[in-house]
Amino acid sequence: QVQLVESGGGLVQAGGSLRLSCAASARPVNNYAMGWFRQVPGKEREFVAAITSSGLNTYYAYSVKGRFIISRDNAKNTVYLQMNSLNPEDTAVYYCAARTFSSGDYYSYSEYNYWGQGTQVTVSS
Repeated sequence: QVQLVESGGGLVQAGGSLRLSCAASARPVNNYAMGWFRQVPGKEREFVAAITSSGLNTYYAYSVKGRFIISRDNAKNTVYLQMNSLNPEDTAVYYCAARTFSSGDYYSYSEYNYWGQGTQVTVSS
């Protein structure tokens, strides 16, 4: 059973950067895509970024493309989200997601079956 633990959240001023980490307790039996989603209270969980099992392909929400970089280190069972040029609209709880099955959909939260507890990112103006 895979446990995902996010870290790296915090308070940062607009224009600043944060690096989120998501560590898996163990390498998934089936190592497929992982992603990051974010959620503001009262709103739906929003796709942020995803990365294939190999790390060769990445996917980004338009709102973060060019600012955020997702990467993974399979040897460490860890996925990262480097967030640059943060703005207050990026404020949310960020969740790491993983799945143990193959899917062509990287954007939908329903296509992931493991989730971390979330880490708060707050961007002040």
